Amino acid sequence: MSAITYEQVLSLFRETDRQIQEIAEQMKENTLEFRETDRRLKELERITREQGKQIGGLGDKFGYFTEGLALPSMERILKEEFHMSAIAPRLRIRKNGEEMEIDVLAWANDDVNLAILVEVKSRVQRGAIGQLQRLMGHFREFFPEHREKAAMGILAGVDWDRGIAEKAREAGFLTASIRNEIFTLTTPEGFEARRW
Repeated sequence: MSAITYEQVLSLFRETDRQIQEIAEQMKENTLEFRETDRRLKELERITREQGKQIGGLGDKFGYFTEGLALPSMERILKEEFHMSAIAPRLRIRKNGEEMEIDVLAWANDDVNLAILVEVKSRVQRGAIGQLQRLMGHFREFFPEHREKAAMGILAGVDWDRGIAEKAREAGFLTASIRNEIFTLTTPEGFEARRW
């Protein structure tokens, strides 16, 4: 085994120093790339949030469109079949810091003494049943002037997920769907809606 000379040690130190400088330079480049990647990710997150808001806005507009499409038919159904004397579309009320929004609220006093809440959906999924149940459960709290009336619910929709209309009727709600460009009740003859 031969001894390492001073010149060889110096050469090793120089090589090590060169490699350290290369690594430092590579780390500096990586840091710049990471910063650029981070900047791009933040920009992508911003764009995604913005698109989410835009999509949400389109969903709202489509919902309003569906409600507008349903209203003339619902007014006819509510007047002719349930003898409602007052019909209020898109009713929103605040009470004690909470808010309730009803797509259509109809009522009649005197002999009829009934209030009907209509929830309109472009696509009716299972959650719509729970939503209408919550509205029915809080209705008298938000509308004490209708406290003495019986209340019923109608779930109306354009596109129903499989089996949801049956589930809605099991929960005691009347159902309505669009046929020939108008909404009609789709509850079987003899069906008795739950009175809340």
